[in-house]
Amino acid sequence: MGQGINNVFTFRRIKMENISLTAEVGATSYPGRGVIIGLTPDGKNAAIGYFIMGRSSNSRNRIFVTEGEGIRTEAFDPSKLEDPSLIIYAPVRVRGNDTIVTNGDQTDTIYDLMSEGKTFEESLRTREFEPDGPNYTPRISGILHIPSTDFTTSTNEDSKYSYEMSILKSNNGDPSACNRYTFSYDVPLAGEAHFIHTYMGDGNPLPSFEGEPTPVKVETNDLDEFTEQIWNALNDENKVSLFTRFINIENGETNSRIINKNK
Repeated sequence: MGQGINNVFTFRRIKMENISLTAEVGATSYPGRGVIIGLTPDGKNAAIGYFIMGRSSNSRNRIFVTEGEGIRTEAFDPSKLEDPSLIIYAPVRVRGNDTIVTNGDQTDTIYDLMSEGKTFEESLRTREFEPDGPNYTPRISGILHIPSTDFTTSTNEDSKYSYEMSILKSNNGDPSACNRYTFSYDVPLAGEAHFIHTYMGDGNPLPSFEGEPTPVKVETNDLDEFTEQIWNALNDENKVSLFTRFINIENGETNSRIINKNK
């Protein structure tokens, strides 16, 4: 009778190390548009970064401008504006204690449908990737739920900071199907953010982002330094505009920065 062989497998929990934010932002010459959401190292401020890049003259002919509590894109030189349908939109809007940040006009969809009682995920089920074949650019979106400072009406859900992110993308370049992914972060960790962008890198057609949002380090409590780190990491030829914001999760106070390559 042959001697049995026992295969012993040892499992151990491995904590994934967060990647440097600047290294990830600068890992490719063309990440496209990107959303970064997280929490500063001191745990005091929700952190947002949103950038746009461009390869065509139409995409590069843009700037960010303030609009209400959010921002919108507009043509730097209106006389050179070609097709505005996918490049002119409001990337950031604020609805009560929620801050919405996206790479397209789905910002308005989320804002409007959440006002009617829909959730972030339900609102995005009415949309899909951009109709810009053969790229079929993913729609990336995020929402930050900032704690309520109105203690007379707030609930347990209102009393903590959390955020969600989403990507709507074609099925490996097949526009007949839309794949929908939503990621929820109920307990953000100090010094950590998640980064999602439209493309894995340059190419023709452009390859859509793959996987879940990348965990990255937020290494500063200073908004100007946070802004400069992202801006300086982006490819100099392709970067167009950057918006950043810190939101104090105790009192809701905001500080924002905008950098436009076109001046």
